Amino acid sequence: MATLSFPPVLTSPRDDAMQLYRAFKGFGCDTAAVVNILAHRDSTQRSLIEREYKAMYSEELTKRLKSELRGDVETAILLWLPDPALRDATIVRKALSGDVIDLKAATEVICSRTSTQVQHFKQIYYARFHAYLEHDIETQASGDHKKLLLACVTALRYEGPEVDRAMVDHDAKSLYKAGEKKLGTDEDTFIFVFSQRSRAHLATVASAYHSMYGSSLEKAIKKETSGYFESALLTILRCGENPGKYFAKVLHKAMKGIGTDDSTLIRVIVTRAEIDLQYIKAEYQKNYGKPLSDAVHKETSSHYRAFLLALIG
Repeated sequence: MATLSFPPVLTSPRDDAMQLYRAFKGFGCDTAAVVNILAHRDSTQRSLIEREYKAMYSEELTKRLKSELRGDVETAILLWLPDPALRDATIVRKALSGDVIDLKAATEVICSRTSTQVQHFKQIYYARFHAYLEHDIETQASGDHKKLLLACVTALRYEGPEVDRAMVDHDAKSLYKAGEKKLGTDEDTFIFVFSQRSRAHLATVASAYHSMYGSSLEKAIKKETSGYFESALLTILRCGENPGKYFAKVLHKAMKGIGTDDSTLIRVIVTRAEIDLQYIKAEYQKNYGKPLSDAVHKETSSHYRAFLLALIG
């Protein structure tokens, strides 16, 4: 469930474009007005606002926002503006070809999305950036991590709830033989199962694994693998079992200890606000004993805080 809230009386995209233009005029930007409009419009409405703004003022809204905003609030609003598929493509492209290579962000997006979502943003990736996602993965990732990411972006996985019990038992046994049962690890078996099977199937495999061998599949992954490869496998497994819990944990880690990992905080809140942030909020409260909004309020300030809290609802 999304957390997006809308005003009681929704203005037209044309009126929103005019209000944004007024917010930009004069000395300094009325950032509060920008936040108040854009944080309460869904993907379709934002697209229409962008279109109206360009038609009325002969300038791209994103270009104007870049010139008017600064810091984390600029990063968050610019990431919020596009539709989910273009946003994912943009995050992964920046992670794999930006000034700082961020394999953690690329891994999170690729491994937490459904097969349909991956195929959609992969098409947009090429159309927008004139680059093949597979090529960028080949260039920046390595070893088993690279093999797994490439398998995930090429596989067409089933997304329904049905599972084949015989196949579940087969996969649980295969993973045990490939990991805990043998000296060393057969990484290719892990790559095959985790990239080809549905979320429902993997969640059932994890349950069967525990029943058969008395230990968790997650612990086996932690014991048998490491680095980005381990992180990718855990992301796939946790999103199969409970994506809300997975993202709650990612957010908690981003705000834990001294300092805040703002890029992760922005990425997760912005990308999940129109999908399942309501579930993430519930898991955060359940696992960490306080509302997500309280944690974010403590770690952020000013218009940046206001924008994230508006998305959280």
